[in-house]
Amino acid sequence: MEHATRVGNRLLAALPPADLALLAPHLRKVPLQHDAVLVRSGDRIEHLYFPCSGAVALIMELPNGQTAATAVIGNEGAVGLMTALGPIRSPMTAVVRVAGTALQISPARFHTALERSPAVASVVQILTRAMLTQVQHVAACNALHSVEARLARWLLHIHDRTDGGDVLPLTQETLSELLGVRRTTVTHVVSALRTSRAIRSSRRGQLEIDRQRLEVVACECYKVMRRRIDRIVSQDAPRLLHAAPARNGCPPPDFPFAKTDS
Repeated sequence: MEHATRVGNRLLAALPPADLALLAPHLRKVPLQHDAVLVRSGDRIEHLYFPCSGAVALIMELPNGQTAATAVIGNEGAVGLMTALGPIRSPMTAVVRVAGTALQISPARFHTALERSPAVASVVQILTRAMLTQVQHVAACNALHSVEARLARWLLHIHDRTDGGDVLPLTQETLSELLGVRRTTVTHVVSALRTSRAIRSSRRGQLEIDRQRLEVVACECYKVMRRRIDRIVSQDAPRLLHAAPARNGCPPPDFPFAKTDS
């Protein structure tokens, strides 16, 4: 499909042109700034984001202040799509961990398209499946695997969603937040990965990784999660979406989008 290379987000790109036309006039291309908080836990979801590049971490915050990541989202998914279930406060905090861009839309505009298009409704189902797959694996991984293996897995997930290069903009505080462990534990684990040369260097706020060695250290959850999510987005999504055409008969949208924030 011609528009697939221009949309950027894999879920939106899989939509038939007529269904994408319901959303396109209301999508605003916005930057995802490093460390920006897209929504905080307990806040109402004001915008939906379909990342085109970069990585967004979903962080669960406990009453005692402890945190742990439950998922990382890139151009295969969306942030805030739970609003499809109705007005809701976010159960998690979404933080940009690798800068990029996203297509932003209001919940009201998305709901209008949702009511008119079975294919847009299918997007919600597809993303829910992908998110449940990731969250379930993360829960099992946290219970069964070492901190070193889990850190390697998170670094690989984030690296998958970068535009290239082996330097990741991650501080020890961020790694502590992802893993749900103290910074002293992070320091020990990063040192161990440097000894094994899976991490080449760890300058302030940056980690340079050796991907091949990192894959050796990571638990099997990484490859299982990547394979299952890729299957949902790359194989199941196009088949499901094109089986549910739009009811409006709109022509294909004209990209790039009319509204862009820089």
